[in-house]
Amino acid sequence: MEINVYRLLADAVVCLHMAFVLFAVFGGLLAFWRRAWLWLHIPAVVWAAFVEFSGWICPLTPLEHWLRSQAGEDAYSADFIEHYLIPLLYPAHLTRGLQIALGGGVLAINAAVYARLVQRRRRGKHS
Repeated sequence: MEINVYRLLADAVVCLHMAFVLFAVFGGLLAFWRRAWLWLHIPAVVWAAFVEFSGWICPLTPLEHWLRSQAGEDAYSADFIEHYLIPLLYPAHLTRGLQIALGGGVLAINAAVYARLVQRRRRGKHS
């Protein structure tokens, strides 16, 4: 069995991309554990929302496509990563309106988390 390094790297990029998306959406919850996470999470939220609102493409997407082309792949084959993760990152019916809704969702979820953090901190100071 021949190992295709480019394919492995492309799969790793997809995993990294998914991890970033999850971190951007839910990473604010880590601030309940350690406030230092805020220094990584806030820029991630800003970047994720900017990409969605602007219609830009995350740099990880063209990198993954290039790696797949170097691996000699034209289309995704049906392994776990490609079957389950790719459709989450690249929905078939992604429209501009859906992109804006996704960006708004990222901001709304994180605004709620940060509002709760501020409320918790204020309560702690008054105790």
